[in-house]
Amino acid sequence: MKILKTTEELAEFCTYASDFEYVTVDTEFLRERTYYSILCLVQLAVAGDGENDAVLLDPLAKGLSLAPLYELFENQAVVKVFHAARQDLEIFQIDAGVLPKPLFDTQVAAMVCGFGEQVGYETLVRKIAKEQIDKSSRFTDWSRRPLTDAQQTYALADVTHLRTVYEFLRDQLRKTGREKWLREELQILGDPETYIVRPENAWKRVKTRTNSGKFLAIVRELAKFRETHAQTNNVPRNRVFKDDALVELASTKPKTEQDLGRSRLLLREARKGVIAEGILNAIKVGLECPPEDAPKPDVSRDKLQVNPALADLLRVLLKAKTEQTGVAQKLVATSADLDGIAAGQRDVKALKGWRNEVFGQDAMRLCRGEIALSAHGSAVKIVEV
Repeated sequence: MKILKTTEELAEFCTYASDFEYVTVDTEFLRERTYYSILCLVQLAVAGDGENDAVLLDPLAKGLSLAPLYELFENQAVVKVFHAARQDLEIFQIDAGVLPKPLFDTQVAAMVCGFGEQVGYETLVRKIAKEQIDKSSRFTDWSRRPLTDAQQTYALADVTHLRTVYEFLRDQLRKTGREKWLREELQILGDPETYIVRPENAWKRVKTRTNSGKFLAIVRELAKFRETHAQTNNVPRNRVFKDDALVELASTKPKTEQDLGRSRLLLREARKGVIAEGILNAIKVGLECPPEDAPKPDVSRDKLQVNPALADLLRVLLKAKTEQTGVAQKLVATSADLDGIAAGQRDVKALKGWRNEVFGQDAMRLCRGEIALSAHGSAVKIVEV
């Protein structure tokens, strides 16, 4: 199998690939010891079974530039096919500000085509390509060179079988007229904002059990410091301090390094030096935060006046509609969506775009009393009122 190690070799393959309808792409990376992913390998394949139709690209090769790859990513005539693309795309967006277009994500397409929620690549390969994938090399160190034969075989399988999966799902989408559904679902992956982590918003990911404004102000400042330190020093945020330690610090509010030394959960290296200084300063800023500037938790759901009978009917309707269309229920509407609709909310995802066609329109008719539901054998039937 061919491993591209020079810019010239990469440019030659990308020129070759530009004549095809699509190119399948996958990556191998490491992120255990860094904040940002270290790209270790890129796998590429076009339709065909020749030696030049599926290649490995070594981004760690000395002097190699990924510029030809990024040119291919921006070529609108070639579809870039990934499976579960988010982490792969994050690497390219952070590295060069480039997001492949047009994009096709087989995991998202599979959900639209009725394969269930977040279906795995191995499952699709088994069901569509009728092949088995050897997973033994999945968790190997992809930064080590040379790559073993087993690693190369495993890596290449991630893009060669993907061709069969893509062609099947592409044809299914065309047959069912659901290409527009997929485009809607892929919008978030094509938005550069998706891959930006803003330190000032990091607190929203921390689970807490209190809605106290003062407490949340400290959580916000601690999470902001941790995210900024992790990004600046390219270390995982958990290596700075973990969420449970963050919550403990927000509760105990230490004022000195001696106080930090009494923490049960804080890492030893975080009790002194730059991190300790950052923690103490964050707590001070949080304590001094005026009440009007403190984070406001979203308690809107707690105030919802949900009609439980209507919520149950909406669940029955959702089950009936998704069985008819062969789409995973959770992809169309979540339990929170259904409760929101039953409480009178109308700005929910289930009432927009293709979801509105599949479920939303009938959901609103049910809420207005224009339709009823009846059992018809093992199926649910919609009855006009």
